[in-house]
Amino acid sequence: MFALTFIAAITVAPWYGFAHGYHAAAWIWFTLLLGANGMAITCGYHRLFAHATYEADPTLKLVYLLFGAMALQNSALIWSAAHRVHHRYIDDSERDPYCARRGFWFSHIGWMLRNYPSGKLDVSWARDLQRDRLVAWQHRHYLPLALSMNFGLPLLLGWASGDILGTFILAGVLRLVVSHHATFLINSLAHMWGTQPYTDDNTARDNGVVALLTYGEGYHNFHHMFTQDYRNGVRWWQWDPTKWFISLMHWLGLATNLKRVPDFKIRRALLDTQFRRAERQLARHEGRVQIEQLRTRVAEEYETFRATVTAWTCLREQRLPQTQRAIGSWECAILPLRLQQLERGLQLQHRRMRLLRQQLG
Repeated sequence: MFALTFIAAITVAPWYGFAHGYHAAAWIWFTLLLGANGMAITCGYHRLFAHATYEADPTLKLVYLLFGAMALQNSALIWSAAHRVHHRYIDDSERDPYCARRGFWFSHIGWMLRNYPSGKLDVSWARDLQRDRLVAWQHRHYLPLALSMNFGLPLLLGWASGDILGTFILAGVLRLVVSHHATFLINSLAHMWGTQPYTDDNTARDNGVVALLTYGEGYHNFHHMFTQDYRNGVRWWQWDPTKWFISLMHWLGLATNLKRVPDFKIRRALLDTQFRRAERQLARHEGRVQIEQLRTRVAEEYETFRATVTAWTCLREQRLPQTQRAIGSWECAILPLRLQQLERGLQLQHRRMRLLRQQLG
């Protein structure tokens, strides 16, 4: 199937365009359905069903499941179960279904072309989704849903637009190929190219280019560190239309209980990674002039870091209802301010550590 659609996309689509031309409506439907497929996978399959980073109204769930079926990436149940295994055994070549350490081709598409032991289906990883009526319905009727959405809908739109074949080629075939390979980049390129600001314990990378092509999924290092957060692009300037769409659904009342990792934990992860890299740099530069001074400064910064984390943990415990009943109202009122001060302190320390690492070279 992958080979047939790919060949059609690179041969039939351009030939038809040169020979007959496409109506503007065909391009519009291609763009809209491509976006619907992509967002159904990122907002629905990934951040809702696989990671439960928020809760969705049944109407929104149904839209995700219909256009997810159109994306032809299997049912939400099977997709989510495999994805949870990937997170549990990331980079384990024997158990990670699309392990990036086995190469670009394998993680991009090769893992689906043969029955590898690492890809053995185990839906027990998604028992919660088996109990979800809509997810179970889509799983039972996946084949007719996928066929009707991939053939029936493009043909119907083409008939309404007056260009049945052209719309089917663009909004049916080309849309499917582009949608597939954009999603597959998350499994392959997002584990090979980019930065690792939050953790270097696995191959996941942050990559703005991949994020641009995958509706924000390219900030993969953050995602693998904080899987429970509905955001991937956590900074305001990072391209994450999936996050924006979920926020819009929340504003409209169709999404609730959006999960966010506290800013302090994010800055803590950034600093923890900086300290580990500084230690490795110090080990490489033994005997260098002034290296002991830099080592002392790093050690001092680390002690400050530990003290800040301890203080933050204590303050968070004081915010628990049972603890607040035991302390005065004034102490409760100033807790948020003290937490903000600690978060600001970590932000400043992160900048200092960047300067120190620059000195280490």
